[in-house]
Amino acid sequence: MLSEAQAALADLDASDFPGKGESRDRLSELQRACADAGLPVIVVFEGWDAAGKGSLIHTLTARLDPRGFEVHPIQAPRPFEQSRPWLWRYWLKIPPAGKWAFFDRSWYGRILVQRVEGMVSKADRKRAHDEILQFERTLVDNGYVIIKLFLHIEKEEQKKRLDALSTDPATSWQVTDEDWANHRRYKTWYRLYEKTLKKTDTERAPWHVIPTASAALATLRVYEVLTSEIQKALEKS
Repeated sequence: MLSEAQAALADLDASDFPGKGESRDRLSELQRACADAGLPVIVVFEGWDAAGKGSLIHTLTARLDPRGFEVHPIQAPRPFEQSRPWLWRYWLKIPPAGKWAFFDRSWYGRILVQRVEGMVSKADRKRAHDEILQFERTLVDNGYVIIKLFLHIEKEEQKKRLDALSTDPATSWQVTDEDWANHRRYKTWYRLYEKTLKKTDTERAPWHVIPTASAALATLRVYEVLTSEIQKALEKS
């Protein structure tokens, strides 16, 4: 899925998408429409370190009504969360009717980061795949819209961005030894991402792979995906 998405976007430019201002206004209109229709929307951002998840979420939400959405940056589970079923903390963040939720990383950490770091057993990882699919199936069957976005960059571009962040005093704190260790394991992560995307790409909650070598094109592509998917859901509701 990663290589196919990269190739598909290679021949596109900004003229292939609506302008940013037009897309931004359309997304605001759809937020109001969802509020009126009682349609809850969950937007999941996964992807490589330095792919731009946080920046994209900031751009998307800058002109939205702050009363109608929440952003959830997901980190490692805290001790009290580890004592509960692992999906418990995500159920607490599910938006009510008519509201939106943006996840900066998500429940996929169970079979991605926690797997690589050896935080879960093989049996738990296997069970987690089924639990994730059931979790998403339950939400969609109960009227939720789930839009899953995977932000993809090539190894060379990732290194360039990590170098730039590291050398700027204002952003150096964002890059950790773990980020560099993950960069050195790029091939391992690539194989894991490919496997995970294919196993969890479903009709109810498909993945949209967004190449982010060009931040401008990635932003326009994300706007296009969100407005298209939300519009289709509203037409069905």
